[in-house]
Amino acid sequence: MVAFHAVVLAAGQGVRMKSSIPKVLHSLAGLPLVAHVIKAATAAGASSCSVVVPPDANGFEALATPIETRFFEQRERLGTAHAVLMAREAVAEVSGPVLVLYGDTPLVSQESIRNLAAAVENGADVAVIGFHAKDPKGYGRLVTSKAGELLAIREEKDATPQERALSLCNSGIMAFRANLILPLLDRIDNKNKAAEYYLTDAVEIARSMGRRVACEVIDEDEVRGVNTRAQLSEVEAILQTRLRLRAMDGGATLLSPDTVTFSHDTMIGQDVVIEPNVFFGLGVVIEDGVTVKGFCHIEGAHIERGAIVGPFARLRPGTRVGPKVKVGNFVELKGADIDEGAKVNHLSYVGDTHIGAGANIGAGTITCNYDGFRKHKTDIGAGAFIGSNSALVAPVRIGEGAYVGSGSVISKDVPANSLALTRSPQVHREGWAGRLRARHKDKGNHSK
Repeated sequence: MVAFHAVVLAAGQGVRMKSSIPKVLHSLAGLPLVAHVIKAATAAGASSCSVVVPPDANGFEALATPIETRFFEQRERLGTAHAVLMAREAVAEVSGPVLVLYGDTPLVSQESIRNLAAAVENGADVAVIGFHAKDPKGYGRLVTSKAGELLAIREEKDATPQERALSLCNSGIMAFRANLILPLLDRIDNKNKAAEYYLTDAVEIARSMGRRVACEVIDEDEVRGVNTRAQLSEVEAILQTRLRLRAMDGGATLLSPDTVTFSHDTMIGQDVVIEPNVFFGLGVVIEDGVTVKGFCHIEGAHIERGAIVGPFARLRPGTRVGPKVKVGNFVELKGADIDEGAKVNHLSYVGDTHIGAGANIGAGTITCNYDGFRKHKTDIGAGAFIGSNSALVAPVRIGEGAYVGSGSVISKDVPANSLALTRSPQVHREGWAGRLRARHKDKGNHSK
């Protein structure tokens, strides 16, 4: 694998997104657009990265990047060549290939990036990624010889009618030999209809210097750009299809794939069954043999082998569902650690809680973990039985094998193998109902 430096152009303001958030920081499957590009570049062999950002933009400093990354502002928008030159300081220090990528083109694969870097490593001085567009309107065209050799890249507004008829289009993604990129960029002028410094002019300049130019052609979906909310949704749909296929190829069954939404980092094991209308947020791990029933919302949770979750369950960050655990309908878990074989079958909230192996949590149980200022922990021992409609006021411990009677409010520790009850005594008043009805009848108060 060829090591290279990536320059990611991310200075677009995204006016058509109608947002105060920089365009490339909008989320795709739980990860900012630009982070998808850096992630793919890293997997393809990037050893360092420069990101060219808009002036005074907020949010870039929070990006978690897997490789050394420096940020450079582009205060004037004078074209793509000018944008790359904002990272001159970093580019001047590298020796391997330099790849120019785009922060609003998040679907480009690591394979395509790797092949582009390899083209330079294998002798090309400049390499370009192109694609055959179904509708080439708006794209620059790749002008080739009869032998298929790349001669030039022509921006649409500067193209002749014959060039506009071409379907082979420019993705904008390019690679350069490190010792050539800055001399090439310094020779680019802005004598065109847009009065901009086009990075694409580097192809003709390189050829005029007798340099070798290569072209790699990839699928159009990989180079889809995001400029509007509608385009963001289109790209999301493509990525979700990829993620669903990856899960199914890995041995999971999706009963209604189009209704399941994954995050970029969702990990799904073999023999997992996912029913319709399930949403996976960030940081979810699903081990082998798990069943996730319909209408569940899961984020930041680890579900271990053979567990059953749902339907209509919500698992929040910090939750671990142990092997063969059952989490049923309308159950919410937050920061819960549940050991093997325990059951939380319905209508319960369990937060900041450890539940021991084989324990049973009855319907309507609530762990009262927040006192208005701080969160507190509940510890339920192995084999304990919590009766329906109980409230466990944390911090509290329920010992192993203990029983909590239905409807109890437990605010003190319960010893192992004991029974805790806090119900009021049941009182019967003989004849009371009959006397009540008689009083209302005498007053002529008849309900219908």
